[in-house]
Amino acid sequence: MPRGAAAGHTAPTAHTADGGGGAPGHQEGDVVVVAGPAGGLPTDESGSGVRGARRSLDATGLERLADLAARLVDAPSAQVVLVHDDVHEVVAAVGLRAGEDQPRFEVPEGTLCHRAAGEERALVVRDAASDPRAAGIADVESGELGSYLGVPLREGDRTVGVLCVYGPEPREWTDHDVVSLQQLGASALAELDLARVADEVERNRLRIGLAIDAAGVGGWDWDLATGELDWDDRLLDIFGVEREEFGRSIDAFSSYLHPDDVGRVSAALQRAVDTGGTYEAEFRVLRPDGHERWVQGRGRALCDAGGRTTRMIGAAFDTTDVRDGDARVARVLESMSAAFYALDRDFRFSYVNSEAERLLGRPRDELLGGSVWELFPATAGSTFEEHYRAAVETGEPVAFEAHYPPPLDGWYEVRAWPVPDGLSVYFLEISERRLAQVQVLAASARLELLSRTTHQLTEVLDARTAVARLAATVVPELADWSVVTLVEPDGGLRDVGWAHGDPELTGLVERYAARRFLGLAPSAPVLEALRTGEPVGLSQDAGAVLDRLLGDDEARHLAAELAPVALEVLPLRAHGRTLGLLTLCWGAERGAPAPEDLATAREIASRAGSALDNARLYEEQRDLAAALQHSLLTAPPEPDHAELVVRYLPAAAAAQVGGDWYDSFLQADGAAVLVIGDVVGHDTAAAAAMGQVRGLLRGIAFTTGAGPAEVLSRLDAALSGLLVATTATAVVLRLEQTAAERAAGTTRLRWSSAGHPPPMVLHADGRVELLEVDSPDLLLGYDPASQRQEAVVTVERGATVLLYTDGLVEQRGQSLDTGLGRLSALLSELASRPLPELCDALLERLVPAHPEDDVALVAVRLHRQDQPRPPEAAPALVPPGVPPEPSPSS
Repeated sequence: MPRGAAAGHTAPTAHTADGGGGAPGHQEGDVVVVAGPAGGLPTDESGSGVRGARRSLDATGLERLADLAARLVDAPSAQVVLVHDDVHEVVAAVGLRAGEDQPRFEVPEGTLCHRAAGEERALVVRDAASDPRAAGIADVESGELGSYLGVPLREGDRTVGVLCVYGPEPREWTDHDVVSLQQLGASALAELDLARVADEVERNRLRIGLAIDAAGVGGWDWDLATGELDWDDRLLDIFGVEREEFGRSIDAFSSYLHPDDVGRVSAALQRAVDTGGTYEAEFRVLRPDGHERWVQGRGRALCDAGGRTTRMIGAAFDTTDVRDGDARVARVLESMSAAFYALDRDFRFSYVNSEAERLLGRPRDELLGGSVWELFPATAGSTFEEHYRAAVETGEPVAFEAHYPPPLDGWYEVRAWPVPDGLSVYFLEISERRLAQVQVLAASARLELLSRTTHQLTEVLDARTAVARLAATVVPELADWSVVTLVEPDGGLRDVGWAHGDPELTGLVERYAARRFLGLAPSAPVLEALRTGEPVGLSQDAGAVLDRLLGDDEARHLAAELAPVALEVLPLRAHGRTLGLLTLCWGAERGAPAPEDLATAREIASRAGSALDNARLYEEQRDLAAALQHSLLTAPPEPDHAELVVRYLPAAAAAQVGGDWYDSFLQADGAAVLVIGDVVGHDTAAAAAMGQVRGLLRGIAFTTGAGPAEVLSRLDAALSGLLVATTATAVVLRLEQTAAERAAGTTRLRWSSAGHPPPMVLHADGRVELLEVDSPDLLLGYDPASQRQEAVVTVERGATVLLYTDGLVEQRGQSLDTGLGRLSALLSELASRPLPELCDALLERLVPAHPEDDVALVAVRLHRQDQPRPPEAAPALVPPGVPPEPSPSS
C-alpha cells in the first residue's frame, strides 16, 4: 500500500500539465491536491454546500493549509480530508508518494483518519507500531507509518473533515504541535465555509446573468475616431431596422429617438465621452414600422494612454414590457434568487420581488408606495442613503457592502443604478460570507502574531530585552495591557516589561508594576501561577479581586484607574521550570478574551519560556567558553626594551567563541618569540584544541630553541603523531639581533607562516609593510611532511610589529584584500599613539559591535636600546634562568 494509506487513503497521482505524476517527499511546492466529484462539508441533506466549497476552493485554499500544517510542525506529510455521507475524501495533501491514477481519492475504512473523525479532540499517535489504535493498518505493519497527529474539523456536533500530519518515524508530538494544528483546523473550517458561501453567491450571479440573457440584450460599439457606430443583430431587431438601412453613425442612432428624448440622451453620451465614465439612459424609439418602444441603454468609455476617450461600447434592451407591466419580465424578476426592488424619484417603493419581501420582512402591499426612509428608519443618514442619493444625483450606478441593523441585522451587497423614473436596487445578503471572512482574517492574524512574536523573542539573546519586547508585542492584538515578569535566581519576582494599547497609559502600567508586589496576598493570581506553574485567570470582576488582594494603597488606586474586568496570568516555562510570567488584562469595552485568543496567548507564553531558557543557556555557555579561552591566554613577558601588548575579543555568539589564540615567550637564549594562531572551528571544542596546539608549540619552541619554520614543522609532526585531529593557521615570529645590529639600532624579524594572514610592520617613519611570501605554506594538520619556508626582514628600532587573526580583517561582504588595506591604512594613521591605545583603536574601528568571529592580536614595539628602558615597556620581566637580554646571534 503506498505511503499515506495508513494515515487516510491510497495515494494518487498528482497530475501535471504534461500528464506526469508528482514527486514524493516534502519539498517546497511539492503539494498533491486531489478533488473528487463529492466532498465532505455538507450544509444540508443534499450536500450541495461541500460540492460548492470544492468548486470554489479550486485546490488553492486547502492545499496552502496542508502545506502550512506540515511546515509548522515540521512533519514530512499532511492531509486535509472532507467527510460527506460516510465517505472520507482527501482534497489536499503534502509529501505523498505518487500512486495509481484514480478518478476519486477516497480514504479506506479503518484508517487513523477515520478514527480522528470520530474524536472530539486531537488524535495523537506517537508510536504507531505500539499503539493499539493503529493495529492492523498495513503501512504501520510495514514500518512506513510511525507517528500521526490529526484534529477533527467540527461544525457543532458534526465532523466535516480531518486535518492531519504524519511521518514514517515515531515522534513525541508536543502541546505546541497540537495547538498549532488545531488553530490551522479552525482556518480550514473558515476557508471551507467561505468557499461555500462564495459558490452560492456565484450561482446567484449566474442566475441573474441568465435572466438578463433571457430578456434579450443587444450590443453596440462606437469608434469616436472614425465616427462609425456598429450594432449587433439583436439591437437592430429592437430598433426594427435592417442592417443595410442603418447609417452606422451616432446621427443615425439619434434619428430613431423620440424628439423629446434626443437632447437628454445626447447629453448623457457626451458626459461619458468627456469624463471617460459610463453612460446610462432610458429613451423612446420610433421604429420604421410605426411602433414606439422604450429602450434602456448603457455603455462605458474606453480611453487611450492619455485619458482621452477613443471608443464607447455598451448594450441596450427593450423595457417596454416592464413599463407596461408585462408578466414575462415580472416572472424573470420573481425568479431571481437575489432581492430586487425599484424606488421612484421620491424614494418610494414602486416594485419589489418576492425575495425582497422576504429579506425586508414586510409584505408587498405594505411596501409599495411607502418611503424607504420611513419604513426603514435606520437607512436615513446611513451608507444606504448616501449611495442611493449619489446614484440619483450623478446618474452613475453604485455598488457597496453595508450592514443594516435590526430588524434586518445583516450584511448586504447592494447594487443600485438610476433609471428615468427613479432607482433600481439589487441586494444580496452576505452575512455568512462576511463572518467567514472575519474568521479567516482572525485566524491569519493570530498566526502572524505567533510568527512575529517568535522572531522578536529569538532575534536577541539578552533575556531582559526579549521579554520586555514581549509586553509590547501582545497589545493591543491580544489584550488591552500587559506586564512581563522575570523570576530572579533567588526566587524573587521583577517586572521588566509593560505596555498599554493606549500609549498614554503605559506610564500608568509602569507605576502599577512598581508597586503591585508590595504586601501582595499569597492567593493573588500572579503568585498562584508562579506556585503551580499553571495559567490562572479571572473572566470577570478582576478589578474588584485585585482591590482585595493588593496590599499597597497606591497599587490599588492605580489598578482602579486601569480598570481591568478580566485578566490571565501565564507562566513562562521551559524544562519544568517557571522562568517568568505574562500578565494580560482586558478592560470593560473589550471584555473577557475569546478562547482562541487565550490559546494564542498560551502558545506565546510557551515560546517566551523557551526563549528565556535559551538566553540563560547562552549566557552560561558564553561565560564557560570565555573563561576557558582566557585561562589559556597568559600575560606576555617584557624583554629587552620591547613593549608587548595583547588583546582578545570574543565573538558575539557563544557558539562562535574559542579558536583564536596569541602567545609570546622567551626561548632559552633570551630571544623573544611572538605567536598568533587560529584553530579551525568556533566553539568550546575549538578552544580545547587550541589549548593543545598552543601548549605543544611553546614547548617545542622553548626546548629546542629552533627557528620559526622548524618549530612549525615539528608542531605539524607532533599533531599527527599524537593524533590531535585539528587544523590551524599560525605565524611564529622571532626577534633576533647581533651585537653589530644592536649598535646600529636594528633588529631582525625571522618568521614563518602556516596559511595565516600576514603580519604587518609599522616602521618608525609611518610606512606599513606586509610580511608575506609569494607561495604561502599549508595550514597545520594537513601534511606533516611538507617543507616550510622561513623569511627574514631587518627593521630599525622604533618599529611596531602586529600579528592578528582573521576576525580583524575578514567580515561578511568584505574581501580579505579590502580588510588588509583598511588595517594598513589605519596602522599608518595611528602610528603616533601609544601601543595600548593603538591596539584598542584597531579593535574599535575595524571590528563590528556584534562580531561573528573572535579576534586576537599581539603587538610589539621595539624601543631604542641606546637609551634607558622606557616606562611604557614596564620593568623587565623574564623567566628564571633566561638572560634579561638575548644572546647576540649571527
